[in-house]
Amino acid sequence: MRRNWPLHLMLVPAVLLTLLFQYVPMGGLVIAFQDFKPWLGLDGSKWVGLDNFRFLFRYPGVDQVIWNTLIIAFFKIVAGLIAPFLFAVLLNEVRSMAFKRVSQTLVYLPHFMSWVILGGILLDILSPDGGMVNKLVVALGGQPVFFLGDGDWFRVTLIVSDVWKEFGFGTIVFLASLAGINPALYEAAEVDGANRLKQTLHITLPALMPIAIVLLTLSIGNILNAGFDQVFNLYNPLVYEKGDIIDTFVYRLGILNGKMSFATTVGLFKSVVGTVLIVISYWLAYRLANYRVF
Repeated sequence: MRRNWPLHLMLVPAVLLTLLFQYVPMGGLVIAFQDFKPWLGLDGSKWVGLDNFRFLFRYPGVDQVIWNTLIIAFFKIVAGLIAPFLFAVLLNEVRSMAFKRVSQTLVYLPHFMSWVILGGILLDILSPDGGMVNKLVVALGGQPVFFLGDGDWFRVTLIVSDVWKEFGFGTIVFLASLAGINPALYEAAEVDGANRLKQTLHITLPALMPIAIVLLTLSIGNILNAGFDQVFNLYNPLVYEKGDIIDTFVYRLGILNGKMSFATTVGLFKSVVGTVLIVISYWLAYRLANYRVF
């Protein structure tokens, strides 16, 4: 400790911020067990025990909200893993370094854009009245599609736009793994007569599988996180049935309708399930890919 005190001192601001914004607010979880009234505070609000949790599972529409969250999150996780995996493999076969750098930059840029900006862009280009995409659909002989007003199309729009935004960031992980492959393996395979396809199948893909398994298993912990920012900026009452997720449901109940106790109950339920899934995913990552966080 005496030798490394400057390093520990550098950690103090981060520790304080974590305590202040991550741990101190956890005291508010007591609201889930109260009939919370803001004007009465935590001490004056009536204690109701587990009544809010019983009400949660009887509340109309909660099962559909959970189902929406699972479907959207599942396909985001799967598509968000396959897209960067394939793109990294294809980019690895490109010999022009200039082309590779430009491509990486272009697909990585959307990651830095907020969903507020992207939401406005998508609202414009997907509009059924003159949107760029629907103009193309009509030009090809189809009928305009209400992407953000039809529940089924809304789910597809969420998944595709999320993959488009984030797969550039995921590609970096796979490219880093590819950079660690010993070039001698490719040289030996080439001497043995293996073409580029066989080299990819027998060297590149096996080298990427461990990190792919780790990313997939760790993603299990986020199965209840379907992306509040994205859904909030794109959804509307027309798609509540197919597009409403737990986070937006809690927002409407807690902030707009003032049902703070019930909203906290839903959030606590999600957090407990997410914690269990994270523990399971870490165990699977260790069993399947020998990956350990601690």
